[in-house]
Amino acid sequence: MKSKTRTELLLLFTVLIWALNFTVTKFSLGSVDPMSFNSFRFLLAVITMYLILRRSGEELRVHKGDWPHIIGLGILGHLLYQVLFIIGLDLTYAANGAIMLGTTPVWVALISRIFMGQTLRWIAIAGIVTAVVGVWLIMEGSATGLTLQAETILGDFTMLLSAVVFGLYTLLSRPLLKRYSPIQLSTLIMLTGGVGVVLAGIPWVVQLDFTEVSAAAWGGIVYSGVLSIAVAYMLWNYGIRSIGSVRTSTFQNLVPVMGLVFGVLLLREPLLPLQYVGAGLTVIGIILARKAQAPPSRK
Repeated sequence: MKSKTRTELLLLFTVLIWALNFTVTKFSLGSVDPMSFNSFRFLLAVITMYLILRRSGEELRVHKGDWPHIIGLGILGHLLYQVLFIIGLDLTYAANGAIMLGTTPVWVALISRIFMGQTLRWIAIAGIVTAVVGVWLIMEGSATGLTLQAETILGDFTMLLSAVVFGLYTLLSRPLLKRYSPIQLSTLIMLTGGVGVVLAGIPWVVQLDFTEVSAAAWGGIVYSGVLSIAVAYMLWNYGIRSIGSVRTSTFQNLVPVMGLVFGVLLLREPLLPLQYVGAGLTVIGIILARKAQAPPSRK
């Protein structure tokens, strides 16, 4: 099998892991609280990622003056983002969560324009507007409409906020990738922010009734920690190294689509017709926003 084909198959596998993670996590939250779930899965992720790093032969050397930046990214990308993610997903449908989090490229484009002076092409503006309209339709299309009393409105907004935070994390991590390999930087950030997530969940863990946690929920914790965080991030970084960041990023467009499908088929989550339209528009907006970030290339 050609190297490029193997890489693309691994990236498709990564997409499946991430898309299914919304459904797996949502199911597990039925018998374990969000903060305990996060604490358990990040403990597994920290251990797994560190073992993979050691096996790779790379070292955890930090350049002088980089610790504040690395710690800040750990707090932003793992502690803050993951708390928002798990709470938001607990309060909304897995299908909604997949679409909301899929808007990350839109926020990356907006943050780049507002704070970094990056010029937005017309296709980026079209993508942003389309995605925003799609998100509004998802919320407005629910049985109760866009009101504070809507069943999933708080969860939807929390997931949107987590997408904004992850977009900011993505932009702020780019400068460090000039001095660290993807696996080194991922592990360093995990050892700071990931440990913070574990510690933040301890007050909930000590109050958890372990007899109420099903075997399936424990399986979901293992899946989310080992596969969705540790292994998937390593495979994603392998894709960036092998076929480039632009081509790799295009695979992420499949995550919200497949996450929506898994949520509806496996959890039987109810989506009304207007919400399907909104989901479709949001995905189109995400694709347009991502295309706008890719520099013209003939490769």
